[in-house]
Amino acid sequence: MKLYEDVSVGDVRQSDGYTVSKSEIVEFGEKYDPQPFHTDADAAKDSVFGGLVASGWQTAAICMRLNVQNSEDMATQAGVGVDDLRWHQPLQPGDTLRLRTEIIDKRPSGSDPSRGYITTRHEGLNQDDELVISYEATAMIRRETDE
Repeated sequence: MKLYEDVSVGDVRQSDGYTVSKSEIVEFGEKYDPQPFHTDADAAKDSVFGGLVASGWQTAAICMRLNVQNSEDMATQAGVGVDDLRWHQPLQPGDTLRLRTEIIDKRPSGSDPSRGYITTRHEGLNQDDELVISYEATAMIRRETDE
């Protein structure tokens, strides 16, 4: 298990890809973001997107899944926050999203020597290496202790 001391600013990870289906987009949209361009392919043709697209929140959720799968060996204790979330272009049915994650900052906790914080820059890229989503996230990670 990788602890705080085992990671460095500049470390980069790449996830495997996840292909999103039309049915997943519609199901998520109906349940969580019921706008016509997420739920109705015909109505979506008349939208600014010109067709069915995934909710930005679904795109973020897919990134979360990819991040967890890609960092199972990390001693992460909890997420702390997300900053600078941006959707650069929509995720469409059949697109494959992969996540590039770079550690951009790390600092020890000022109140608890058993943990530190890492901040990562996440970029969700489609099958054409086009930027779909980006954000920064801070997580609490276990540190080495003398105990």
